[in-house]
Amino acid sequence: MAQTLTDAPPSLRSSLLPGLALSIGVAVVAQVIAPFIPGVSALIIAIVVGVTLANTVSVPQSFAPGTDFAAKKLLRAGIVLLGLQLVLGDILALGAPMLLVVVCVVGGGIFGTIALGKLLKVDPRLSVLIACGFSICGAAAVAAAAGVTDPEDEHEENTITAVALVVIFGTLMIAALPAAALLLGLSDHDAGLWAGASIHEIAQVVAAGGVLGGGALTVAVIVKLARILMLAPVMAVLGARERSRGAADAKRPPLVPLFVIGFLALVLVRSVVPLPELVLDAGSILQTTLLSAAMFALGTGVKVRKLLHVGARPFALAALATLLVAAIALGGVLLIA
Repeated sequence: MAQTLTDAPPSLRSSLLPGLALSIGVAVVAQVIAPFIPGVSALIIAIVVGVTLANTVSVPQSFAPGTDFAAKKLLRAGIVLLGLQLVLGDILALGAPMLLVVVCVVGGGIFGTIALGKLLKVDPRLSVLIACGFSICGAAAVAAAAGVTDPEDEHEENTITAVALVVIFGTLMIAALPAAALLLGLSDHDAGLWAGASIHEIAQVVAAGGVLGGGALTVAVIVKLARILMLAPVMAVLGARERSRGAADAKRPPLVPLFVIGFLALVLVRSVVPLPELVLDAGSILQTTLLSAAMFALGTGVKVRKLLHVGARPFALAALATLLVAAIALGGVLLIA
């Protein structure tokens, strides 16, 4: 069983505190700042702060145990709490045709991006992270996929690269998608469906929905939440894939990671139990805090000089993945309109 902070020995708890306190502190500040920067979530602010700190000052080694704990344990706890955002009734109300579009967006986006990655000769591990982040729910999906495919963080630079690409291309979509929807003459409702089905981060979806106006924002968020729900089956498939690829004598990862089971459990709780608004608000704040702390911790491990060496191919893959997901989503929305 994974060790938590409360059951760790006192000496270990004290070694975790500096980095953990810094990670949570930055996460809290990021949440205060985020509302003033349209389209940028607290997660993105936190990771930018982490990268900036790692590349401008020398972070004491004493902070490393705590930031490592945040990047792994707090990340999984934050993903579990994402389940409280989802109400199955709201998602089912989209109707079978739109739910099929969501499945096609996620499935087609992932398989298409991985295929494009092979053509571009991008590291397969990085291709999987880009595929999940761009097809499901941005940075959280990248981190979740990394937790399944690289639990020991042996290729952490891939996680950071994929998150950076989510930030860049998702932000571009905030302006690009409403402009394209106007040129195509889409209704507010259809434009909202398209935004929710194609833009990477939920904060970016909200920003684009605000630009679109009318009733676009509400429907865009619900479609985006439907994509987030796909996180569970995709992580289960990735877990099965990792088990099949593991050596016979190696420790095999669980078929369904524990954090995915927790995520699904909270989806069910939110869907069948009338939770008070106070509980939902507290859960949302805690979820954002945990994920932002994890993103900051990941950022402190990034060296910009290493990122500059990734080359143009990951950027080309990210651009093509964005176009692919947007095209599948638009085709689906036009078919069911």
